[in-house]
Amino acid sequence: MTDTIAMTEQEILDQIQREVAQNRVFLYMKGTPEMPACGFSFRVVQILSHLGVEYGARNILEDARVRQVLSSWSEWPTIPQLFVDGKLVGGCDIVTEMFQEGELQKVIGETAAAE
Repeated sequence: MTDTIAMTEQEILDQIQREVAQNRVFLYMKGTPEMPACGFSFRVVQILSHLGVEYGARNILEDARVRQVLSSWSEWPTIPQLFVDGKLVGGCDIVTEMFQEGELQKVIGETAAAE
């Protein structure tokens, strides 16, 4: 993961766009998958782990500007933010609801099948 501290906001945006484009599933979260720093991030990590999904992740707590640039770009104010196939799926509530209804499995499965 690239350190963003020395980056301009444009470079942070470029990095975010690369991360989303280069990872089939990518999670912006508080903390890390190994050590989530909030309950919402923990819940999404649990869901992805339960599904056996390989994913990239970035801890937005390391640089407050990442959250600002991300939320401006995605037009989504809360963290975590889950992206699948380059598209924002949503935050914790949406991911949880989609998982419970079997929709998340379809989205991730369809993306995997397209590779």
